[in-house]
Amino acid sequence: MNKRKLRVLVLGAGFGGLEISTILSERIGDRLDLTLIDKNDSFFFGFSKLDVMFGKRSVDSVKMYYHKIAKPGVRFRQETLVAIDPVKKQVTTNKGKYSANILVIALGADYDINATPGLWEGGNEFYSFEGAVQLGNILPTFEKGNIIVGVTGFPFKCPPAPSEAALLLHDYLLQKGIRDKCKISLVVPFELPIPPSFGTSKALLTAFKEKNIEYIPEIMVGAIEPGKKLAVLDDGTELPFDLFMGIPEHRVPIDVEESGLLFDEWIPVDKKNLKTKFAGIYALGDVANMGTPKAGNFAESAACIVAESIISEFHGFESMEEHNGLGTCFVEFGEGNVARVDVDFFLGSSSSGKHYEASKK
Repeated sequence: MNKRKLRVLVLGAGFGGLEISTILSERIGDRLDLTLIDKNDSFFFGFSKLDVMFGKRSVDSVKMYYHKIAKPGVRFRQETLVAIDPVKKQVTTNKGKYSANILVIALGADYDINATPGLWEGGNEFYSFEGAVQLGNILPTFEKGNIIVGVTGFPFKCPPAPSEAALLLHDYLLQKGIRDKCKISLVVPFELPIPPSFGTSKALLTAFKEKNIEYIPEIMVGAIEPGKKLAVLDDGTELPFDLFMGIPEHRVPIDVEESGLLFDEWIPVDKKNLKTKFAGIYALGDVANMGTPKAGNFAESAACIVAESIISEFHGFESMEEHNGLGTCFVEFGEGNVARVDVDFFLGSSSSGKHYEASKK
């Protein structure tokens, strides 16, 4: 009986990296030799950043540490990626070199704070964990004024998050007793808050109106003027603010940019099986151009397809499973209410979303 090992390198221990490592461990067992590499020591769900920012949960309570991973055939390495050689399927980190039969790139997207002039000096962002923690320290000291929740680049992770932040901010200020002293503005690049779902967008627009949140669509924040405390929109419009909460521009990690894997800023893949143009290399999640939003739910579903492809080829046949572009997003409406939207991004030439009304968690 053939007892050869399947040697796999997984770069990135986010939704996609963890999912594929788990599936391969469960399905291949002692024939798996998988190394999972991430520069961080822990995982957290994206929505938990909002819980930390608004003081609902502590930092330690939302982190799940990688050193606790105990999956057969899987070992975790906390190391910083330095270079990727896609031809050799070889990876260099700050601690050594790795090679494998299969390379899975699931590194997510990085944040380019400096891409928006003045954001670093005069604004804040809540998409990084550190940024959310920083805002969690600022918000208790805020007493009155204009607050802007603004998108500075596209695409960005979790399209509902800016809307959620604005609605949860309303609740936070209301509980502090200062909502009437504050103005909340939301700046997004879409006509509708959730473009694939008219029902969810309509519900959000109704909520914005009821809670006196100014919705500024189809534009982004191009710069911050720290001295004047102005957010400058792409059309030159200037919005004064006392607190700016930004969604920073996203980009691939620098080591991926220098690998030769990119086209048009992200890693192109066959959206059916997530294969790159290099044999034995897959890319999934936020780092890849998968044809779906940059969100954990889609990274997980893509990981399932990649796992099936790897397992099938390991056993000598081709997988018939294909990525279907289906996903589910849950949207916070504030006051403990959460809506759901099911989306199909591979439905003909456009996506389609089914809205389920918000209800208590």
